[in-house]
Amino acid sequence: MYSVGIDSGSVATKGVLFDGNNIIKKIIIPTGWSPKCASLEVYNKLTKDIEKSDIKKVIGTGYGRVSMDFVDKKVTEITCHAKGIHFLNNNIKTILDIGGQDSKVINLDNDGNVSNFIMNDKCAAGTGRFLQVTSNLLGTDVGSIDDLAKGAEPEIISSMCTVFAESEIISLLAKSVSKESIAAGILQSIANRSKSMLSRIDILDEIAFTGGVAKCSVLVNMIEESLNKKIYIAEDTQIIGALGAAIIGYKK
Repeated sequence: MYSVGIDSGSVATKGVLFDGNNIIKKIIIPTGWSPKCASLEVYNKLTKDIEKSDIKKVIGTGYGRVSMDFVDKKVTEITCHAKGIHFLNNNIKTILDIGGQDSKVINLDNDGNVSNFIMNDKCAAGTGRFLQVTSNLLGTDVGSIDDLAKGAEPEIISSMCTVFAESEIISLLAKSVSKESIAAGILQSIANRSKSMLSRIDILDEIAFTGGVAKCSVLVNMIEESLNKKIYIAEDTQIIGALGAAIIGYKK
């Protein structure tokens, strides 16, 4: 028997096929203009070789879950991230998650349930969207900013507002400040924002960093240095919510 978890975010839609013990298959595709279409595509790809009678439950999560009229249940991404990380590492009690449009810090109890959380969803400050926009100004993308920033001295980016940060970066480029230093400064500003969010909640035991932005090793190192604490990074940081949704579905 299997369960399916689908996490539809603003940037990417992720899916996991789960058998109760292992991830059998995982898929990540761009969400595009229609979260519903992306979610259906992920579902069909995950289950194309499986009898529908062998699927226990299909659980939807993420901001696009409201459009998933084919799932058995919709669960918040906060709950799903907690369950996904707890399955991978049950020593984790605090999660920093940076998604495309929001960021959040979650505390877990010993059973992987959410005990507390804070969330920034009012603006794109410190999110994947912020990183995407600012990276584009440097002629690079989110996947390559790590290489650009590596070893560079961070230039101070004082504004976390995406609009004001754009103006600030354009001004720095006009002053011939190196793209490497600006890239490092962008990541440092996100690290500072992350530390500020973490300071508003109790940091319990080990910390995990989830979401696509967690793939940026320079940013991870900056946050670790600011906290003086090692951070757990899963093998695939983007599928944690989908994994948690699949786990919830299997247990039901």
